[in-house]
Amino acid sequence: MTIKLSNLYKQFGDHIVLDNVSLDIEQGDVIALIGGSGAGKSTFLRSINYLETPNSGQVEIADLKIDYANISKADILKLRRQTAMVFQQFNLFERQTALENVMEGLVQVKKIPKKEAAEIAAKELEKVGLAERVDYYPKFLSGGQKQRVGLARALAMKPELLLLDEPTSALDPELVGEVQESIIQAAKAGQTMIIVSHEMDFVYHVATKVLFLEKGKIIEEGKPEDVFYAPKHPRTKEFLARHTKQLNLEMGSFL
Repeated sequence: MTIKLSNLYKQFGDHIVLDNVSLDIEQGDVIALIGGSGAGKSTFLRSINYLETPNSGQVEIADLKIDYANISKADILKLRRQTAMVFQQFNLFERQTALENVMEGLVQVKKIPKKEAAEIAAKELEKVGLAERVDYYPKFLSGGQKQRVGLARALAMKPELLLLDEPTSALDPELVGEVQESIIQAAKAGQTMIIVSHEMDFVYHVATKVLFLEKGKIIEEGKPEDVFYAPKHPRTKEFLARHTKQLNLEMGSFL
């Protein structure tokens, strides 16, 4: 199954943030978006599931076809049932346990009975290494654990497309690895995803395709080894020269 994003356009005032971006995503792809601050990366992610309002563009996921310029409330609900998002900030419900946070979307959106939802939630928390934390409230979890609850919550929805917006940027450095490992395991299990990240070592090892975004346009795309080792666009070369000085491109601890 191919997910198709066509001519995604977003403008804030006179500023064009996304300039007719198009992208085909194959099942199991891990698409990494890189680029400088203000390039449009987060807006692109948030526009896909209509957290931001695109001016125009189309998306096709499975049998769902949506024109963002003429989207209905029913379309938005259908779209969000096909996608799930992991945010920079954890966005957990503070008065719910880890298990209840993961159950929430299953019960409220998918209308799954609570007993079944609890079983699904427990399995997803186990996958991200939190089997012993199911009854913990967010205030008793570390930042890395909170983000793994957020990841489990998203994966529990069985989305056709998982969107991750700088999932480790709010974490202390020593907690980054545990979240990255959980994302890698989801990728190995075949989850299709788009990830925005400034962690170039992680991008290199997890992505099947890297896109470089500049002023709302994709100016370079390719396999990680092609983009990192042989970038074609001068802007990509400049960016990577600044951000990969300590990059370990060997297939090290990520695998």
